[in-house]
Amino acid sequence: MRAVQRRIGHEAARGAALSYPPPAGGGRNGAVENDSPGAERFISRSLASVPASGIRKFFDLLSTIDDVISLGVGEPDYVTPEPIRRAALESIEKGETHYTSNYGLLELREALSEEIETLYGVSYDPATEIVVTSGSSEAFDIALRSLIDDGDEVLCPDPSYVAYEPAVIMAKGRFRPVPTTAEHEFRLLASDVSERVTEQTKALLFGYPANPTGATMDRASLEAVAEVAAANDLAVISDELYARLTYEGEHTCFSSIEGMRDRTILIGGFSKTYAMTGWRIGWLAAPAPLAEAAMKVHQYVMMSAPTAAQYAALAALRQGESFVQEMLAEYDRRRRLMVDGLHAVGLPAFRPRGAFYAFPDIRPTGLDSTTFSERLLAEERVAVVPGSAFGACGEGFVRACYASGYEQIERALERIGRFVQRNR
Repeated sequence: MRAVQRRIGHEAARGAALSYPPPAGGGRNGAVENDSPGAERFISRSLASVPASGIRKFFDLLSTIDDVISLGVGEPDYVTPEPIRRAALESIEKGETHYTSNYGLLELREALSEEIETLYGVSYDPATEIVVTSGSSEAFDIALRSLIDDGDEVLCPDPSYVAYEPAVIMAKGRFRPVPTTAEHEFRLLASDVSERVTEQTKALLFGYPANPTGATMDRASLEAVAEVAAANDLAVISDELYARLTYEGEHTCFSSIEGMRDRTILIGGFSKTYAMTGWRIGWLAAPAPLAEAAMKVHQYVMMSAPTAAQYAALAALRQGESFVQEMLAEYDRRRRLMVDGLHAVGLPAFRPRGAFYAFPDIRPTGLDSTTFSERLLAEERVAVVPGSAFGACGEGFVRACYASGYEQIERALERIGRFVQRNR
């Protein structure tokens, strides 16, 4: 009885209407209906504090409207290349349908190790320092859960990928945003990180090239952040999912910076680089103790990543480079169209150097980002994502994805131009 009263007390404190026990009765023909008042009392309080996705709201609305040009979904419009698809099919036909090692296929880990060393000059032991995951989202989730104790603080750029804050909260950590600004092209400044470190700060989580801004960090800027991490003994989770989608300059792998390998969990995946979003395959690389800790979470949550997807990922690393270069060139062409077009209609945007997002300033319209996005969708049938979905510092901006077709972007820009003209 006390336990029930405690649960009711927690709900009452949150202003929830309760009915306990639930009323008797059923649905038509005696079936029990799914209308249990007060069932919310069973939900974890930490989960209740997780914000709803600002992106999902627009996806749900999008499905109810015809003739929409979507610049909202962060997904390549390409189909996974045929050799990659074929490798998965062949693995199934050969009967490769069982669990793999918790760490993932050794052959895939060896290929990942070679790839990381070739591209960035950092060596990872495929036997003990690489874990294959179900997407990069699982990778940073298990990284956080293996590092964070109740109440530990995690610093993260604002704005940033929508899943970072929920992942920190569900790991029982405290999410601490570090503001970034358009004036600095949304780069993370070491001085801003340093100012926000407290005795409770355990880790720094960031991703460059960045979702939602398309921002990148040069080596000197990352080295300055690395000095702060070292001075305060912070673990670092570096989400480098978009590393191969870098258009200007060279991508710097954070763990390649002196002194960072031993404190960094490197995150990567195949979704964006090889148009494999639906395959749900990613990876993390870290010093053996950190990789083993993350694997411990992974083995109880997932056991192992899907076997067919692992064989597909192996084929991507072995046979997908020409596709990556072709896609990169096309995204670059779309990037220039998008940014130049946004400027032309009166929405200034810095030229993103990575990923496939533009982050235009919509403040000249006098609208907040949610109102802008809702009205643009309703009036011109163009979907973008409000910047506020990615953090407080995203307010006044919207995310526009240029992974859509070139002609589709041209038509979207025409519609956006009409909308802006009416709201200047």
